Amino acid sequence: MVYFVAFFCFAITLHNIEEAIWLPEWSQQSSKFQKPVTSNEFHFAVIVITMLAYLSAFGFLYMPESDIAKWIFIGFLGSMVINAIFPHLIATVVMKKYAPGLLTGLLLNIPVNSLVIYQMFLKNLIVWKELIISTLVVGIILLALIPLLFKVGDKVSP
Repeated sequence: MVYFVAFFCFAITLHNIEEAIWLPEWSQQSSKFQKPVTSNEFHFAVIVITMLAYLSAFGFLYMPESDIAKWIFIGFLGSMVINAIFPHLIATVVMKKYAPGLLTGLLLNIPVNSLVIYQMFLKNLIVWKELIISTLVVGIILLALIPLLFKVGDKVSP
């Protein structure tokens, strides 16, 4: 599983770098999908989210017997698969303009995370109920955390 966890970290890092480079400027246009966000706000939030993703991955690797570590990790896996579709793919289609994060979401996050999930099913590490509930819980927590991180990022950045 070490390689699969490393692939997850690689994929989410590249995805978040793509977003960090282009999303703040993209968010300045009128959109139902994204409120305008400054570079400072977004960069702070994306760094924290990336750190949490890494913590979830390493927590699973170093505490494989922990259900909570596993649930948080698979929640991140599932959330990032959904994230590639909503908002990235849907925003691109509806706005008829590329939404930053779409390319890495479709070409990295969906295949890599799906492969990790598939391997976890093959090794009987997870069941569907765990994947679905973990994805929902982690996804909701991340959605709630992002606006808070934007506010903190605005305060702590020069």
